[in-house]
Amino acid sequence: MKYFASLPGARTLLFCALGFFLAGAHAGENLDTNRLHQIAAWLPEQPAAFAWPITNRAAWGRLAASPAFTNTIVVAEKLLAKPLPEQPDALFLEFSRTGNRTHWQAVAAERRGRIGRLTLAEAFENQGRFLPTLEKTIAAICAERTWVMPAHDRGLGNFHGWEIVPDLGATGLAAELAEADYVLGNRLSPATRQLIRTNVRHRVLEPFVAMIAGRQKEAFWIRAPMNWNAVCVGNTVFAALALEPSRAVRAFYVAAAEPSVQFYLGGFTPDGYCGEGVGYWNYGFGHFILLTEAVRQATGGHIDFMTEPKAIPPALFCRRSEIINGIYPTISDCPPGTRPDPRLVNYVSRRLGLTASGKIPAAYGEGLAMGLMLAAQDEPLPAIPCPENDNFNTLRSFFPYGGVLLARDDPEFAVALKGGNNNEPHNHNDAGSFSVVVGTNMVVCDPGGEVYTKRTFSAQRYDSKVLSSFGHDVPVIAGRLQKTGAAARGVILASDFTEAADILKLDIRSAYAVPNLQKLERTFVFQRGTVPSLTVRDEIKLAAPESFETALVTWGEIKTIATNVVEISDGGRTVRVTIDTQGKPFQLRAEQIDEDVQSLRKPFRLALVLDGKISEATVTMKIAPVK
Repeated sequence: MKYFASLPGARTLLFCALGFFLAGAHAGENLDTNRLHQIAAWLPEQPAAFAWPITNRAAWGRLAASPAFTNTIVVAEKLLAKPLPEQPDALFLEFSRTGNRTHWQAVAAERRGRIGRLTLAEAFENQGRFLPTLEKTIAAICAERTWVMPAHDRGLGNFHGWEIVPDLGATGLAAELAEADYVLGNRLSPATRQLIRTNVRHRVLEPFVAMIAGRQKEAFWIRAPMNWNAVCVGNTVFAALALEPSRAVRAFYVAAAEPSVQFYLGGFTPDGYCGEGVGYWNYGFGHFILLTEAVRQATGGHIDFMTEPKAIPPALFCRRSEIINGIYPTISDCPPGTRPDPRLVNYVSRRLGLTASGKIPAAYGEGLAMGLMLAAQDEPLPAIPCPENDNFNTLRSFFPYGGVLLARDDPEFAVALKGGNNNEPHNHNDAGSFSVVVGTNMVVCDPGGEVYTKRTFSAQRYDSKVLSSFGHDVPVIAGRLQKTGAAARGVILASDFTEAADILKLDIRSAYAVPNLQKLERTFVFQRGTVPSLTVRDEIKLAAPESFETALVTWGEIKTIATNVVEISDGGRTVRVTIDTQGKPFQLRAEQIDEDVQSLRKPFRLALVLDGKISEATVTMKIAPVK
C-alpha cells in the first residue's frame, strides 16, 4: 500500500523558480544545485501527504474499524450543531494586556481542531455531510488576521501585518490544511482548495523560502536546538510536499530541511537526554518523526533522517526515561503525569527493531497529519540496527552528559536525580534536585511547570517559585537561590553503580553566587534490597559564616514524627525522612508554593533550616519507603 500517493487534480502553480531560491542564499547557502536535482528526481510527479485520498474506500474502511477512531463520527456530528467560536481581536490582544495566553489558545484549539475531526468523519462516512461545516471553518480560519499565536507575537508585528514570521501554531495549521486537502481532494470546492493554497503559501511557505534565501530575517527556529525547530520545519516541509505541484519547489524544502534539522538533533546531549522534558520530547521528536516519514516516503526511502547516528540516542529517550511504573520525570516545564506517547514509542521500537512496550491507546491524538501518519502504517518500517540493543538497564538509566540518573528498586521504589545545568531548554534552576517515587506516586517531587503566562518566557521567569530553585529539593545559601546560566551546574565528581547500590556525587557550588562558598557537594546513595532508601548528603564549607537550608518538595501531606523525623504521604504511599545535622540545631518550616501550577494540587516546600550561621556543616536526609 502506498501511503505517500499522488494528489489528484493538483494545479501546476509554480510560485518561484529554482534559480530564485538559490539567489542570495542565507540559511540556504549550502544548498547544492546537484543535490536539489537529485532530490527532485526522487520525488513523485504529484504532491502527496499521509494515508489516502477519500476515493480509496477500502483503506478508509479498514482505518475506520480501528478502535482509535470509534467516536470520530459522533464527535464530528456534535460539531455540526455547534457554532464556531468567535476569535475577536480583543481576545488576541489579551496576552499583550494581561499576559494571559490560555483564553485565546483554548478558542484557537477548538476552531483549528475541527479541521481534523471533520475531515476524518467525512473520509470515513463519504456522504458529503461534513463538508459544508468544514468549508465554513476553513474560510473563517483563512480570514483570521494572523495564524501566529499571541504569545509568539509580542511586538504585534504579525497581528498588524508588518511582518509574517510563522510559529508553532501557523506551521501546524498549514500541515492540517494540507492533509485535509490531500484526503478530501476534489470533494472540497475549487474555491476552498484555492483558499488553502493561497493562505498556506502566504502565511507559511513563502516566508520560509524568504528566510532560507536571505530575503527575510531568519526566525530563530531555523537553527534552534529544541522543539521549535522540529515542529516548524517538519510542518512546513510536510505542507510543501502535500501542496506544491512542482518537483523543483518541493525539492527545495527537503534540501533546506537537511541542514536545519541537524540543529534540533544537536539539542540533545550525546546520550540522548532531552533537557526540555518528556512532554516536549513528545512534541518535538514527534514532529521529527513526522518530518522523517514525510521525506522518507516522498523520496522513496532515499532520505531517512532516522538513520542519522545523532537521531538514535534521542529516539531511545522515550524508552529510557521511565522512573518506575509509568511515572516519568517532571523535570523542566513537564506537566506531572506526562509520559511518552505510546504511538511514538511504538514507531521508535519498530524502526530500531526493538520489542514495543505497552498497548497503543484508543485515540489518534491531536493533529490530523500526525495522527494519520502514525495510524495508517500497517506496512513494515525499514529497521535500523540499534547499537547495544537500546542501552536499557532495569536497575538504572544514566545520562552522564545530561547529568541525570534514574535508579530503580523494582517494583516499588525509585528515584530521579539531576545534575545538569541551569541553561537548559525550558530551564528550571534545579541543579542537584531529585524526586522519589513509591509505587505509582511521586511522593517527593519536582513540581513541573507553571501555567504559561507572559511572565513565563520573560526576564521575570524566575520570579516564579516553581521555576526558581525555591521550588526544588536543593539548598538555599546565604539567603540566595540558585542562579541561572550554563555555568551553574551539577558537576559529576563520582559515580559508582552496582546491583546493591548506586552512588552519584555532584559539585553544585557553581549554582550559587555566594562569594564565601568554598564547597557544596551533594552525594546521593540509592540503596536497593529489603530496606531500600535514598540518602542525600550535603557537605558545605564557607569562608565566613552564612545561613544554610535545604528542602523537600511534595504534593502530599507532611507529618512530624520526632524532632529529626518526618513522614511525607501521597496517594496512600509514605516515605520516612530521617535527618542528621551532626548535632547542629535546625528548624522545619513548611509552606505552600503559591503559584498557578499544572498539577492538580499546589506543592508544599518543607525547609530544613539550620539555626544561625555556619562555616561548615554536613546535612544528611535518609528517605525510605514506609511499608
